[in-house]
Amino acid sequence: MTRDAVIVEAVRTPVGRRGGGLAGVHPADLSAHVLTSLAERSGVDPALVDDVIWGCVSQVGEQTLDIARTAVLAAGWPQTVPGVTVDRQCGSSQQSVHFAAAGLIAGQYDVVVAGGVESMSRVPMGSSAAGHDPLGPRFAARYGDVAPNQGVGAEMIAERWGLSRTQLDEFALSSHEKAAAAQDSGRFDAQLTPVPVPGGTTVTRDEGVRRGGTLEALAGLKTVFRPRNGVITAGNASQISDGGAALLMTTSARAAELGLTPIARVHTAVLAGDDPVTMLTAPIPATRKALARSGLRLDEIGAFEVNEAFAPVPLAWLAEIGADPKALNPNGGAIALGHPLGGSGARLMTTLLHHLRDHGIRYGLQTMCEGGGQANATVLELL
Repeated sequence: MTRDAVIVEAVRTPVGRRGGGLAGVHPADLSAHVLTSLAERSGVDPALVDDVIWGCVSQVGEQTLDIARTAVLAAGWPQTVPGVTVDRQCGSSQQSVHFAAAGLIAGQYDVVVAGGVESMSRVPMGSSAAGHDPLGPRFAARYGDVAPNQGVGAEMIAERWGLSRTQLDEFALSSHEKAAAAQDSGRFDAQLTPVPVPGGTTVTRDEGVRRGGTLEALAGLKTVFRPRNGVITAGNASQISDGGAALLMTTSARAAELGLTPIARVHTAVLAGDDPVTMLTAPIPATRKALARSGLRLDEIGAFEVNEAFAPVPLAWLAEIGADPKALNPNGGAIALGHPLGGSGARLMTTLLHHLRDHGIRYGLQTMCEGGGQANATVLELL
């Protein structure tokens, strides 16, 4: 019998703002909370899990020493359950899903957890490279002495695709409006696991969503990466955040044996690389590759999640791919919800999975830009 990879449960924490409600929670404990919730919701005995594949970008300080394994033990799961930590930059936990799917199809796993975490309040972005040159002289000889910068890359994309400041701010405003509507109507409720935090309170909702924003207010923000003639601001870029998410995966045959009902199948999983200086354009070739390999037409995909690292990224993707704008990030994206680096891939996939199920959409595609000029793209098929 041909083996496949199916997702039987997906859960995420609310995404906390930097210094917000989740800032007091150790990232290993935040990860453990997601794992505990995943086991409780699915009813699966954690002893059956062959591996926990966990994305995390800044693997330093509290997020080092293989946080995947620490999370397993912190969750109280059996010591027999291993864990491995993955770094494909912002796509780390989407890559975790790819590794999990490949392991299932190859027969190396029967039950596996894929997900990730990032506590950007406690482990600041870039701290793993602080005081060091992570690229080396040969990279500099090929690409120049200036280290690639994602914000500058976003400026380069806006310039290349002719995207104005107003267009970027309009997109950002729309992200908040869609996220607020999803939040207010309860569309996120089923995917969230509230997080108890020190002090006796509980974080129950995504903290970054802003209501009542205006183009005039966004226009008043200073540009960050190009003080003169720049277009990227804190308002049209993703928020620095804390959060985690996890998916329980198995095969159709094993799910039947365990009495589990699969939600979706990992239909297609691909990677792409592009210019590491502009850095953020690889979702475009990754999407083309995913469509070609899947055999699906663009109009067969009913929902798209393209990570909103910066507003130019999904807008350039939209211009090149030609997807229906209404199907893009239908519940808002990282501009409104936040971008906890190593957890974002699993967060997007959890949101996409629930959206497919809630609306009876057969196919969904997720892609996200990653450091080094890379991208994952995944097609999910609702079952």
